[in-house]
Amino acid sequence: MAVQTNVVRFIMAGAFALALSGCVTVPDAIKGSSPTPQEDLVRVMNAPELYVGQEARFGGKVLDVQNQQGKTRLEIATVPLDSGARPVLGEASRGRIYADVSGFLDPVDFRGQLVTVVGPITGAVQGKIGNTPYRFMTMQVDGYKRWRITQQIVMPPQPIDPWMWGPHPWRYGYSGWGWYNPGPAQVQTIVTE
Repeated sequence: MAVQTNVVRFIMAGAFALALSGCVTVPDAIKGSSPTPQEDLVRVMNAPELYVGQEARFGGKVLDVQNQQGKTRLEIATVPLDSGARPVLGEASRGRIYADVSGFLDPVDFRGQLVTVVGPITGAVQGKIGNTPYRFMTMQVDGYKRWRITQQIVMPPQPIDPWMWGPHPWRYGYSGWGWYNPGPAQVQTIVTE
């Protein structure tokens, strides 16, 4: 009976940890009003006129910032977004967009930064990347989120010892020897608020 109880506790602890790790939410600033904003840039670029007016959410690295009359245009190299609408590090660009934000944004604060933007698609315009002609999708930004890149230390996994579970782990005669160390901790780069 004690072994069954320990197994049940182990399963419950694992399910609880899994539930906590899956609780990633999209920040309010970039939630938007649609339950499923468009996030597939390749699909939109195949026929942008079909998507005009639809809400979209894209994110990636800001390559250029152009201050214009009454607005700021961000040129963003888009990448896929994770479940929290954060740009996924290390992914190849899916394409470039122009995201128009009302008002003034200082280029120093945005150039080279990761952002996610949400708002209606307004169409597509011709432009250039270097000397190569390129068609940029355009959108009006209703909300945006600038992200930070940080590093965290990830400890190596520890063994699961069923003898240490329960109200009296020492009653089985286990003295705590034999901890397994699979190697050094790793440093992981993540996108965060």
